[in-house]
Amino acid sequence: MLAYADGPAADLSFRRGWTHGIPALIVLPFVLTGAMLLLDRAVRRWRRAGLPSGVVPAEVLRLAVIAILTHPILDTLNVYGVRWLMPFRDRWFYGDTLFIVDPWLWLVLGTGVILSRPSRTAAERGGGTGPARVALGVASAYVAGMVLLAIESRKIARRELEEDGLPVERLMVAPQLVTPLVRQVVAIQGDAYEVATFRWLGRPHLDPRSRRIRPRPGRDDRALAAARATEVGKRFLGWARFPVVEVTAAPSGGSLLHLIDLRYAERADAGFGSVTVEVSNPPSAFQPSAAAAR
Repeated sequence: MLAYADGPAADLSFRRGWTHGIPALIVLPFVLTGAMLLLDRAVRRWRRAGLPSGVVPAEVLRLAVIAILTHPILDTLNVYGVRWLMPFRDRWFYGDTLFIVDPWLWLVLGTGVILSRPSRTAAERGGGTGPARVALGVASAYVAGMVLLAIESRKIARRELEEDGLPVERLMVAPQLVTPLVRQVVAIQGDAYEVATFRWLGRPHLDPRSRRIRPRPGRDDRALAAARATEVGKRFLGWARFPVVEVTAAPSGGSLLHLIDLRYAERADAGFGSVTVEVSNPPSAFQPSAAAAR
């Protein structure tokens, strides 16, 4: 089998893995502290200032612990997820709370950093640590509010989805860019995915015009099994949360298996969130048999 990637599949088996796992989080603060101390020594030697170091190792370690621990915690709050148990277990954890690059969070924290920069007129324009502390408080309140919205939106979405009588097996209610009150819904119900837009100010909250059904490949799906047998397909499917597969003919006479993760894409040409693998089997090899169709 031949395989090639249309999307960023080459490093999916590495992303947010062992560098975010608990063992790494124990070791990395010490590694970062050592690197900072070596950098401080190298800079002072390069400048030949002969001045004693102003770096306090305990303070550097404390900042390193805070920085390295908060990184995966914030990563867990988005739909991409984190593999906290690596390298022992390759399991993803998702918070579905914040957009992966939340502009409001960046705006609040960035403003706090800018206003806290030291200057001769800091007292006149409210500089010092005050703005940074206020920004951190506002950001924390925003994250807490988004957590509450995420919990409530999941309850409401599940209730509205199950009104048709089918239980929801798995559910994602993901925040969108800029608009915290609008969310993307992907749910597994039976042998299908349901995709919809959730609006806090709408009634019903699941926009009826946005609701659509996508077939869900089963564990014995031939196309999915063929894709998983390739290295790129295996990596992508180990990362994908709501995978679908589409089959088209390849110019070589084989098949193109388009893998799509409904978290990020709904088309094979979407780029991020999709990948294509080429296999030698013709498209007819992936059609369900008559017995399976019955």
